[in-house]
Amino acid sequence: MQHQQNFYGLPVVTVPQYTPATLLPEAGSVAWRLATGPYTTDEDYHDYWKRFTSTVELEKVRALVLGFGAHYMPDQELIDLSSRLTGLEALFLNDLEDDEEMISSIEQGDLAPLLEAFPNLRELVVRGGGGLAFPVSGHAGLRSLRIESGGLPPATAADIAAADLPSLERLELWLGDDWYGGGTTVEQLAPLLAGEGKPALRHLGVQNSPIQDELAAVVASAPVVPRLTSLSLSMGTLSDEGAAALLHGQPLVHLEELDLSHHYLSHAMMLRIWTALEPAGVRVNLLGRQEPDQEEDDEEWDDEDGRNGRYVAVSE
Repeated sequence: MQHQQNFYGLPVVTVPQYTPATLLPEAGSVAWRLATGPYTTDEDYHDYWKRFTSTVELEKVRALVLGFGAHYMPDQELIDLSSRLTGLEALFLNDLEDDEEMISSIEQGDLAPLLEAFPNLRELVVRGGGGLAFPVSGHAGLRSLRIESGGLPPATAADIAAADLPSLERLELWLGDDWYGGGTTVEQLAPLLAGEGKPALRHLGVQNSPIQDELAAVVASAPVVPRLTSLSLSMGTLSDEGAAALLHGQPLVHLEELDLSHHYLSHAMMLRIWTALEPAGVRVNLLGRQEPDQEEDDEEWDDEDGRNGRYVAVSE
């Protein structure tokens, strides 16, 4: 995982150490990244946060990226400033690299109070799924939601699938590994795949899953697919079985892009996909071909585990 360089169409600028307000960029021209630590500032985070909130015109801030140090801050501190952060449209929670904290160790909380406090929020990105909850019945303004997780709690995935998000255009769910708190089933995603509650959805990513073949088989006939312009089943354990289900299902030639990167497809299946979709103008991403781990030669373990040497791209 890497730090964001651009977010919400804005360059990310880390709030520097002890910089006078006169030297800071205009509040709405950048995505403000708050982070403490050895590569940024040795200030106490509370002093750092107080300095930011007292020197930057919060009413003009459009995007916030919360990095190391900020990920320890209770959401309530951000919520308490909602009356001043009236222009906030985009929020990235826990912009952490692996050497700061592994994605499977990043703890979250209940996102409902945060979304309620910021009804004008258009884009939300969350890195880490431990303890994440989404008991949100609806949010009228949200247009883009991405959950980057090595193990997304199944109940949370189910709540997102069922939520009423009428303005949502882009949704990416990294379901992650069972070993790290994942385990979402296709049944829990049924409302999403049926096209319920998200009439504006144009991009769907159901990614980073060990059940990618099963998901592909369901997506092959899912009612939500005809309205999409792009679809991602990337980062998971997709094999020829899942890819064949996609090709034998409903037409995908209306898509602008199909992302299947990080997969376990044979060269012959890759050629079949290219031949079926590329001439129709679909951009197909088949980068990152993986080979099953040949060291897993314990058949009893493989059968019990169901992985057969295949792994998701992001877990720990």
